[in-house]
Amino acid sequence: MHRDRLLRAPHPRALSVEIVDAVRQAVLCQNPRAAIATIDSALHLGLLVPDDLDDLFAALPRRHRRLRALIDARAKSGPESLLRLILRTIGCRFDVQVRVSGVGRVDFLVEGWLIIECDSEAFHSSWEDQKRDRRRDQAAAAQGLVTYRPIAEDIMWHPDVVRTAISGLLARRPRG
Repeated sequence: MHRDRLLRAPHPRALSVEIVDAVRQAVLCQNPRAAIATIDSALHLGLLVPDDLDDLFAALPRRHRRLRALIDARAKSGPESLLRLILRTIGCRFDVQVRVSGVGRVDFLVEGWLIIECDSEAFHSSWEDQKRDRRRDQAAAAQGLVTYRPIAEDIMWHPDVVRTAISGLLARRPRG
């Protein structure tokens, strides 16, 4: 545990520190990928506001400052943040949280034809959830779009497997 001076003094009767201090401590204890996911999530949930980033990054060691350019509050989950970082390492074009006509919002649209949805047990485990997802995939396929659904567990703990799968799909990208 880091016992540095707090950036913001909590209320005298508070039982916890301010969120910017909690995020700072978490970032100091995490690897860069996890730190980015933590900050993305705090922003997405409205726990941090964009102005808090100035204070946060000013208080972090200089080596962490390069992470700021990788922050994106549009990620709706940690696995989405981590998948975005995987896509960056591949070097492909992608958009985040894209609305596709007849399909709905998708997590990523890669190179204009590959939909990637980050699936977790929390939102994709029931048969009803799976039927909904498969019907969305059918609607995408009818438009010539391909859907890949890596599971959150693999995104978090086996990123090389996910990177290899995406690279394989992109190597076979449709032409014309």
